[in-house]
Amino acid sequence: MELGLAKTRLNHMTEASCIFCKIVSGDIAADKIAETANTLAFRDIAPLSKVHLLVIPKKHYKDVVELSESSPAVLGELMSQATKLAQEHTNGSFKLQFNTGSEAGQTIFHAHAHVLSDNSKDGS
Repeated sequence: MELGLAKTRLNHMTEASCIFCKIVSGDIAADKIAETANTLAFRDIAPLSKVHLLVIPKKHYKDVVELSESSPAVLGELMSQATKLAQEHTNGSFKLQFNTGSEAGQTIFHAHAHVLSDNSKDGS
């Protein structure tokens, strides 16, 4: 039951309480690896594979659906940045993943792409 309550609270996340917004503002540290005018990329703190990067819009959108409807140009910039980082950090085999909604595994309700690969570019 406690997990359900946590998911409900996360669904109502505001910009002020959003961990990714706090990373963008510099209030929370992150291992940042790239930045554009509208996006920020950093390493996931709990990686699920050898390469696990997150690419987020700097402005708060609750998920990729809201991002695509509100700002398709920023979504395009995010996708370009994710592709560039995948090429820089993997051997060319990678997953690009968006989780939308708690039942799909979204735990941070700020749109973000996961760049995942078990094959890093340097072979480590």
